[in-house]
Amino acid sequence: MRKKGLIFVVSAPSGGGKTTICRKVLKKVKGLTPSVSATTRRARPGEKHKKDYHYLPENAFKKAIKDRKFLEWEKNFGYLYGTPKKNILDKIKKGEDVILSIDVKGAMNIKKKFPESILIFIKPPSFKELLRRLKSRNTDDDTEIKKRIKIAKRELRFSPKYDYVVVNKKLESAIARVASIIKKERKRKGG
Repeated sequence: MRKKGLIFVVSAPSGGGKTTICRKVLKKVKGLTPSVSATTRRARPGEKHKKDYHYLPENAFKKAIKDRKFLEWEKNFGYLYGTPKKNILDKIKKGEDVILSIDVKGAMNIKKKFPESILIFIKPPSFKELLRRLKSRNTDDDTEIKKRIKIAKRELRFSPKYDYVVVNKKLESAIARVASIIKKERKRKGG
């Protein structure tokens, strides 16, 4: 029986489905705890403080950076995003497994600090489908969508650095695949 919890990191380009997949996997896989990231962006419709993100004013976020309260942090789409350190360290110390839904730069930083972490990249089936998903969210204008597609192309180049790549063609299949990866890695690592 392992004493230390595992860190699972799920990344995808914007619109790739990582948030939805993580939410569904959390319901399917027992004993998995979500990491709630911090951000300076405003909540989208339906998002809740401390459930989806810790929404912070920029000055509070920068103070947390200075006080070394993040495992990693990055600036994306004009906003700051970070992974709070204390909660994750407490959970893995207790032997609990944690799932993080973060971007590729954050994932690379986590892998450096925790080489035993398991990285899962969610890949869209095509750019055409990714564009359709971004437009159907109705959260961004055309300029923002173009920016997200350009960044997505860059992020896809990181996929070979991940332990697993899951193509999100059909949502239910992608959810099942991510859940099976987590179960397999737990078994492999003695849990």
